[in-house]
Amino acid sequence: MDKLRFENRHGIQLTGTLELPPGGEWRATALFAHCFTCSRNIRAARDVTRALARAGFAVLRFDFTGLGESEGEFADTSFASNLDDLEDAARWLAGHYAPPQLLVGHSLGGTAVLAVAERLESVRAVATLGAPASPEHVLRQFGSGLEQIEEEGSAEVELAGRSFRVRRDFVADARRHPLGERLARLRRALLVLHSPVDAVVPVGEAQKIFVAAKHPKSFVSLDDADHLLSRSEHSTYAGNVIAAWAARFLELPAPEPAPGARVRGLTADGFLGSVQAGPHALVTDEPADKGGRDLGPDPYQFLAAALGSCTVMTLNMYARHKKLPVTRVSCEVTHRRVHAEDCADCEQRDGHIHELSRVIAIEGELEPAQRERMLQIADRCPVHRTLEGEIKIRSELAEP
Repeated sequence: MDKLRFENRHGIQLTGTLELPPGGEWRATALFAHCFTCSRNIRAARDVTRALARAGFAVLRFDFTGLGESEGEFADTSFASNLDDLEDAARWLAGHYAPPQLLVGHSLGGTAVLAVAERLESVRAVATLGAPASPEHVLRQFGSGLEQIEEEGSAEVELAGRSFRVRRDFVADARRHPLGERLARLRRALLVLHSPVDAVVPVGEAQKIFVAAKHPKSFVSLDDADHLLSRSEHSTYAGNVIAAWAARFLELPAPEPAPGARVRGLTADGFLGSVQAGPHALVTDEPADKGGRDLGPDPYQFLAAALGSCTVMTLNMYARHKKLPVTRVSCEVTHRRVHAEDCADCEQRDGHIHELSRVIAIEGELEPAQRERMLQIADRCPVHRTLEGEIKIRSELAEP
C-alpha cells in the first residue's frame, strides 16, 4: 500500500493510495472512486480495493479535490470536476503502471465512473456500488439547504455529520449530467451492486442504471448491507465479486507458472504474501493477534491443508478402487507444539515437537473393519509419508 500525490489539470495536488497485490506483481490496473463527501480511506474503499489487489489488480483510490488529504476547496468542485479528477487519475496510472481497464465507484463515485468511462479508451469494465442513476439524486441530501443555495448562491449543508459549503454552480452542474444516453452507449461490461435495504440510494436507482445499459451487464444484490458498506463482510464480499466478474472481460496475462510454489511479499506489507502454485494464486498472512491482517492462511495452516487434502484424495481414491459405498471424506487437521516428554510414541525425549492431529470423517454405509482399514490407508498418503520421512531442505540465493 503506497501513498502518493499527483497533480490534476488545474495544478491541485490530489492524494491517493495505490493498493498492490501481495508480492507487488500486478496483472491489470483499476481506478476506484469514493462516495460523495467521503474519502479514499472509508471502509468500503479500503476493503474493495484490497480485495481487488489480492486478485492481482494494482488499484488506485484517491481523494477528490477538497476532500480527505487532497488540496483545493470542496465548494469549488462539481460533478464535472470529479470527472476531470478521475480522468487525471487514470492518466497518472497510465504513466506509472498501465491505463486502467476497470473502473469501480461507490455511491456518487459510481455515477461518476459511469459518466467518465466513455473518455477512457482503456476501460473495458465498470462496476458500481450503491450508485444513483443521476448525479441530481445527491441534491436530495441537502434538505432545506437546497432552497437556500438556489436563492442565495451558496449555503452550509450538513452531510454525514460534517458541514460543507455548496454553491449554486454545483447544483446546476448536477442537473446537467443525465446518464441515460451515456449508459446506452457505454460499450463496456457493467456490474451493478446494490443493497435492497439501502436507505440513502434506493435500489430503484440500480434498476434504472441496469435497464438503461446494454449487455453485457450483471446485477448482484448486497442483501442486508447499508449504503456505506460499513461492515467488512459486505465490502470485502463486494470486492471479491467484482474481481471474479471483471476477469471475464479484461486482458489479463496468465500468471507465470511455478513448478512448486513461489511466494513473494513486499517488506512494507508485513506478513502478507502471494503464493503462486502452478496456475493457482493464493494469499498467505498471519492472524491479527500475531501482527498480521488475517487475509489468508498462515504457513502452518497451509501445512495442515496439505496433509488434509492429501488424506482426502487418498481415501477417496481407495474407496473408488475398492468400490466401497463411500459418499464423502473430510479431514480436519490441527497443528500444535507439545513437550516431548508428553509424547509417549516420540523418539525425541526433551524440548518441544510439532504435532499434527488428524480427525477423519468417512460418510457411507461401511462395516467397522472397512473403516479401520481406511484409517490405515490414510497413513499411506504421500504427504503423510513425506512428513514422517527424512526431509532435507536446501537453500540458495537467487541471482540479483
